[in-house]
Amino acid sequence: MRDGFIKVAAATPDIRVADVAYNTEKICDLIDETAEEGAKVAAFPELCVTGYTCGDLFTQDILLKDARAALLKIAEHTREKDALFFVGVPLFIDGELYNVAAALNRGRILGLTTKTFLPNYGEFYEMRQFCPGPKRTREILFEGEKVPFGPKLLFTAASMESLIVSAEICEDVWSPVPPSIEAAREGATLIVNCSASDETIGKDLYRRSLIEGQSARLICGYIYANAGEGESTTDLVFGGHNLIAENGTVLKASRRFVNGAIYSEIDLDRLLSERRKNTTFKAMEDPVLWRIPFEVRIEETKLTREISSRPFVPEHAKDRAVRCEEILMIQAMGLKKRLAHAHAKNAVVGISGGLDSTLALLVSAKAFDMLGLDRKGITAVTMPCFGTTDRTYRNACKMSVKLGASLREIPIAESVKRHFEDIGHDMEDHSVTYENAQARERTQVLMDVANQNGGLVIGTGDMSELALGWATYNGDHMSMYGVNGSVPKTLVRHLVHYYADTCGDEELKAVLYDVLDTPVSPELLPPKDGEIAQKTEDLVGPYELHDFFLYYLLRFGYEPDKIYRLAKYAFAGEYEDDIIYRWLETFIRRFFTQQFKRSCLPDGPKVGTVALSPRGDLRMPSDACAASWLKALERMR
Repeated sequence: MRDGFIKVAAATPDIRVADVAYNTEKICDLIDETAEEGAKVAAFPELCVTGYTCGDLFTQDILLKDARAALLKIAEHTREKDALFFVGVPLFIDGELYNVAAALNRGRILGLTTKTFLPNYGEFYEMRQFCPGPKRTREILFEGEKVPFGPKLLFTAASMESLIVSAEICEDVWSPVPPSIEAAREGATLIVNCSASDETIGKDLYRRSLIEGQSARLICGYIYANAGEGESTTDLVFGGHNLIAENGTVLKASRRFVNGAIYSEIDLDRLLSERRKNTTFKAMEDPVLWRIPFEVRIEETKLTREISSRPFVPEHAKDRAVRCEEILMIQAMGLKKRLAHAHAKNAVVGISGGLDSTLALLVSAKAFDMLGLDRKGITAVTMPCFGTTDRTYRNACKMSVKLGASLREIPIAESVKRHFEDIGHDMEDHSVTYENAQARERTQVLMDVANQNGGLVIGTGDMSELALGWATYNGDHMSMYGVNGSVPKTLVRHLVHYYADTCGDEELKAVLYDVLDTPVSPELLPPKDGEIAQKTEDLVGPYELHDFFLYYLLRFGYEPDKIYRLAKYAFAGEYEDDIIYRWLETFIRRFFTQQFKRSCLPDGPKVGTVALSPRGDLRMPSDACAASWLKALERMR
């Protein structure tokens, strides 16, 4: 439960229709299992104490009395369990029969949530036996104890204020206005659903999309526990299709037609971060739901859910292809509009043979095609200097020609040397002045060439470099339109790879593949034996780590110690813990000290949920202090 994680379970026990004693034993067995697995909230299917398919047997006194006694027995079984359990049971209350999800915690029945919407169509005839739950919650006397009873109950963890749980029952979530909507607006971060949804062709896909959608709409965790094997097959088959979702993503889904429990961890911090930023997610002005406290201990939650080490990059090749095509289109559409608005028939791209300038050139070509302009209007400028290697120079030239751009070579070494003479800088002093003078000279050349032909300088720097401040202020930091400014380095690589695979030109593909194989470098220091001497990731750290840090810092506002924990989990086997710690500390320091470079960024299109534009996603003071973030990280030493 530390770091906002809560382990949850959706459990389908083996049952026999109307055999309450047998069902109680199997429910208790699964309660034991889920507790041993560390689940703090567990949901069981609708009416699982008796079986959902009892039909008119629900009118029999003996079945209802057995169910009532069984609920007390199951509640007592939870006395030594550190969790909140929801179990489906029929209850005869004040002369009416209700379909109920009973909340159990440490031997007590905390509340009885009633089903609001009863299906009475197709294969369902619940209104033959059951009554819809009351509109208002009230307290009833249940076996000598006052227990909240009704549709509007919130269960709040006394030890973890972010854990607020509410229940709904099967059809409730299929209705136009599910009870979970009001519960979420009153603070519920986790919804459980005790369900009995039968299997028909394609229904599993619809069910999955429904739960994904509801968890996304409510920015919540959702546990869906479904009835399974053991229910009557007189007319229906139940598959035990259990789901655990979080904000639109299914974290775990069970195999159908196999009973048992599934587990995952809901990230409550992530949900609350999303709600804080989402101004259309409005809390209820006049809360009406009953709040019922329950007890669970705060302890370490062992993570089993998938945490991608490359959160910006889709895992599956098909999804990556779709993502790459979409991003290239967004980039090109942004540039297309800017060129048309400026009445510019030309674009200028500084091409180095590296990944970022390659992507900028590819995007420019796509934008020119969309405008119906001749690609000769793209001036690809290569500006060799002290650190340029033959490999990157050849690749820059080859790709420019293959893409149909106008290649222009403007060596800058003599200009930079003259500048060093002007400012009195020793050529043998390879300090930051030596490096940045080259970057600024290149930018000056590009700007002036753009003025010559009435074009726009297209920026090449990516979002990862901007996050780290790995750009020369008023050098490669500046342009007239930055097409890569919200594309992280880990995604730049996949965009170039995608273009190479789909361009249909084997020679261009070979060049792009060689660019992909070239170490990332600004090439500002002289080569060693003809090879790149200055490798960026040796100096500032692996971009895959920095992109991970950036994603969780900005997307969800996680504290550094939580980011460190997630990184150790995601990169297990790739990086040692001390390496992750070192580069996370570097990332935090650089992210705060380099904001002044981001505060004056050129325009550029946003492509994802994380962006650094000072006009949009990141309005951060340039002189903000990193002390609190660094102190939080030190706790992990």
